[in-house]
Amino acid sequence: MVSIREVAQRANVSVGTVSKYLNTPHRVSPVTSRRIRKAIKDLGYVRNEAARQLRAGQSKILAFVALELSNPFSGEVAQAVERRAAEAGLFMVLVSSSGDAVRESEYIEMFVQQRVRGVILASGSTRPADLDLLAARKIPTVLLDAYAPSDRFSSVGIDDVFGAERAVTHLIEQGCRSIAFVGGPDTIRQVAERIEGAQRAVRDHPGVAFRVIATEERTVPAGRAVGDAIAARPQRDRPDGIIAANDSLAIGIMQALTARPGIRIPADIAVVGYDDIDFAASATVPLTTVRRPRHILGRTAVDLVRDHAEAADPLPVRRIVIQPELVVRASSLRHGQDRTAT
Repeated sequence: MVSIREVAQRANVSVGTVSKYLNTPHRVSPVTSRRIRKAIKDLGYVRNEAARQLRAGQSKILAFVALELSNPFSGEVAQAVERRAAEAGLFMVLVSSSGDAVRESEYIEMFVQQRVRGVILASGSTRPADLDLLAARKIPTVLLDAYAPSDRFSSVGIDDVFGAERAVTHLIEQGCRSIAFVGGPDTIRQVAERIEGAQRAVRDHPGVAFRVIATEERTVPAGRAVGDAIAARPQRDRPDGIIAANDSLAIGIMQALTARPGIRIPADIAVVGYDDIDFAASATVPLTTVRRPRHILGRTAVDLVRDHAEAADPLPVRRIVIQPELVVRASSLRHGQDRTAT
């Protein structure tokens, strides 16, 4: 690799002059600038921008840790983060923990070593030791769609307890009396909050049965497997209302149920998803779902990181909670018309 010293020797100038040309070219005379440019071209010198930024403490890298990229919602949030980062002149590095806390720790250690500009954590399962490391190294960190166990980090999230409670209340209002929550594991904060919200709605309506059907994954194939298992049960053992932890699960469940003769959605089993991904409205049976504004989530998270990174003094922690919307479509609608309810 060609060094800056070799460029200086070829151009017959000092190392300091080459450095000045690279950082403040307007301060170097046109004649000297031409010699340095020619030396750079002849030698094939490539500036180590990452090393320069590390020395200056001004990295342009924004790290984004997602839970899973198989969920379209995560990808849509990542796109919103990337667009906002680009507007600010930053570059986003995207990784996925897939619920693996050890792997996430390795990513965080790498980001700390690289002294990134900031970190957005959207996995919902970051270990306390990793949060301690980020705080100790003063890496601006924002939790997206998750909440910090302490007052050290700003966060932006959705009130998922309210969202799930509203969704299950809707199922009950449509006449469902045996409701199943499909998804997991409940060690993921977002899943746990949605189960809590569903349970609250059921507790407010005596006579409504509730169960949790746990899954390790939150994908369309996992939903199909659950749907097949439900369809194989005697009718009396099937739930008549299902809320899934996300839309991918819900779509898979509906695919399996509609493939079985004698099961109608929503007349026999009403289904509600979560997230309102782009595919939800165009499913074979348009999917009722809880809409979470992914673009607002992504933009707000980037803005919070920038606020903390650019502040001369530490800023107070901010917690931004966004209320979701229930979007009612055909998959659950036994009475009335499609609508959006807050």
